[in-house]
Amino acid sequence: MYNGIMNVYKEAGFSSHDVVAKLRGICKQKKIGHTGTLDPEAVGVLPVCFGSGTKLCDMLTDWDKEYIATLRLGVATDTQDLTGRVLFHAEEEALASLTEEKVRECILSFFGDYEQIPPMYSALKVNGKKLYELARAGKEVERSPRMVQIRELEILEMNLPVVRFRVVCSKGTYIRTLCHDIGEQLGCGGAMASLTRSRVGIFGMEDALRLSDIEKLRDEDKISSVIIPPDAVFESCREVKVMPEARRLLENGNKIPAGMLGGHVSLQEKERLRMYDEAGRFYGIYEYNAGAKEARPVKMFL
Repeated sequence: MYNGIMNVYKEAGFSSHDVVAKLRGICKQKKIGHTGTLDPEAVGVLPVCFGSGTKLCDMLTDWDKEYIATLRLGVATDTQDLTGRVLFHAEEEALASLTEEKVRECILSFFGDYEQIPPMYSALKVNGKKLYELARAGKEVERSPRMVQIRELEILEMNLPVVRFRVVCSKGTYIRTLCHDIGEQLGCGGAMASLTRSRVGIFGMEDALRLSDIEKLRDEDKISSVIIPPDAVFESCREVKVMPEARRLLENGNKIPAGMLGGHVSLQEKERLRMYDEAGRFYGIYEYNAGAKEARPVKMFL
């Protein structure tokens, strides 16, 4: 069984679930999960977890994500992208009145925190029902706005009514909705024309593998060479090796007294630690409690 994470390039036409299903067939392994849904027509980075690495799925969804998006002004759809049913077309006069300066100012105004209403065509649930299921049934329900953060925002190309931009955002941000909201603020409507996820945390598009690449690696018996071990994604956390007498506590996922942490390192309250035994075997992520003078397990991988 493979254990860890693979950086997969999701191609257009596949849902994130489709990618996982195909990987189960390619790798002959059931325990596989992805770390964040990409729309079927979107492309780009999709970290996929294998074996014990699936315990990372909920942790990796918190990572910032980078996207390259294309916005088409002058049109609004029910899905907030160009695959949906057109609800509105701007008059030619409205589009003609747009200037690059006005569009640039509007787009950049979304930098920072802003309240975003999730789209109806999304997997979020309301009263146990997925929003896209309600949308397909012709129903629309009220959705509460959620605070999201646009951490970086850069306009790459502007050829009105089309704008291409790069955005780095917090989890839970819908780029389709960002495009829609920009169009709303400009008063002409807007929809996402294309989307590429170029980075998720430490995973970039330059290293992402297509399904055909993975099939080739399988045939060469080299899949293990592209599986990243779980501890590699926690390089920002301090590495701590416990003393030999603490190995049993570590194996059982118990708290580790500060005196059993190798090297008697000076730790900060709530500091996250990569915990290893004396032989260098990774066990999990712990958090230090200064008051109790002990490290407490957050997520175990063995």
